[in-house]
Amino acid sequence: MSEQSDQEKTEQPSEKRLREAREKGELPRSRDLSGAVVVLAGVCALISGGQGALEHVQRIYRLGLVYRRDALFSDELPSRVLSLATREAVLLLAPLGLATVLAALAAPILLGGLNFSTQALEPKLERLDPIAGLGRIFAMRGLVELAKSLLKLLLIGGVLVMVLKNWQDDLMGTGLGEVGPGMLRAMSLLGHGALLFGSVLALIGGVDALYQKFDHNKRLRMTRQELKDESKESDGNPELKGRIRQMQYQMARKRMMQELPKADVLITNPSHFAVALRYDEGRMGAPRVIAKGMDELALQIRMVAASHRIPTVEAPPLARALYATTRIDREIPASLYVAVAQVLAYVFQLKQAVSRGEEPPTAPQPDVDPDLMGPYQF
Repeated sequence: MSEQSDQEKTEQPSEKRLREAREKGELPRSRDLSGAVVVLAGVCALISGGQGALEHVQRIYRLGLVYRRDALFSDELPSRVLSLATREAVLLLAPLGLATVLAALAAPILLGGLNFSTQALEPKLERLDPIAGLGRIFAMRGLVELAKSLLKLLLIGGVLVMVLKNWQDDLMGTGLGEVGPGMLRAMSLLGHGALLFGSVLALIGGVDALYQKFDHNKRLRMTRQELKDESKESDGNPELKGRIRQMQYQMARKRMMQELPKADVLITNPSHFAVALRYDEGRMGAPRVIAKGMDELALQIRMVAASHRIPTVEAPPLARALYATTRIDREIPASLYVAVAQVLAYVFQLKQAVSRGEEPPTAPQPDVDPDLMGPYQF
């Protein structure tokens, strides 16, 4: 059953799955790569500071072999020698220690990045199960780790044999001649040998890093059903989302109907579109659409407008252009200023004529660019 489940996990892990794994401290990590970076950093520090390191070593030896006669009869000799030797040892090891510490901190960034997880620190009793431990040892990952250990043993052993064979004369020559040049030569051989070992470890670490990244991605893969369930959980139930959208639409429609009595004019198609405009010269930069609708909603808007005696102007191109270009509670675009201004001027003249008992003016038919009507040109 487990093998079948693994075979079904063919989909790449989602961002949520990767984020949860990171929170648990599950990141691709390569101990071989980290070890190689630390070794190479230490070797580089050793080679670059070889001459200075030799001087510190010489001072430490000199402290143990050279004394003045008066110092031999002084009680402060041991503490003074120990203090000076400690100082020289710190100066000797400080560059090496600093380089290795920085490398140890920087090594995780090369693969999975820095991460701190409190969940990874929590004790897990299942790890103490001996049966499960045997299962992990003989599982595929355990076999891969065994193969890597054997490969490291063969490569490092081969490099060691090559170094001893090719550098035999140089190694034997370090014990001949003067002490200073011999020590310098010995440290040079040690540094280059360590650099060679570090290069081998870097090669192994690079291969292991690729495998760890692949294995981490494989363990986090998901089935198609898991992706569907996660998507449904993240996005929510489609029926619930649809109901929420419907409630939002009804609330917006209710607010629109409440604002409709404040309109100055209603522009209609006459039957398919209805757009209500309001303009307050002191508070608005341009006329604003406070309600609009099509078909059944347009009919309701016309009925409400009629009950509140809002002037209605039949201007089909302008109604379709306003419906297509302007959202509710937004000002009309500059391209419709002239057409709307003609309608508002007509409404003002109409009110003046009604108040004086005169004949009403002729309703305008403003010209509108057909491109402004969008999909409602026809």
